[in-house]
Amino acid sequence: MSPVTVLIPTLLRPLVDDRSAVEIPLEAPAPVSAVLDTLADGRPVLARRIRDETGALRRYVNIYVDGEDVRRADGLSTPVAPGSEVMIIQSVAGG
Repeated sequence: MSPVTVLIPTLLRPLVDDRSAVEIPLEAPAPVSAVLDTLADGRPVLARRIRDETGALRRYVNIYVDGEDVRRADGLSTPVAPGSEVMIIQSVAGG
């Protein structure tokens, strides 16, 4: 079993004990949605910051699996292999 490394953006780090990365155990390929479910288990605020009430990615959140944007692949169904790197990027806007 090789863990998936999920890279956490600075704004979300307080929701994961100020860690910059979280390892998710993965035995076989799984969809991005399952990796996010595991990451958000017991962290409802984190879950709401990444996905909306329908379970879709929020429009200001981008997810990359090994450098590939999941929106250009199969979205939250994009497979994640054991040992992969998942990067969460949260857009920040202001004026």
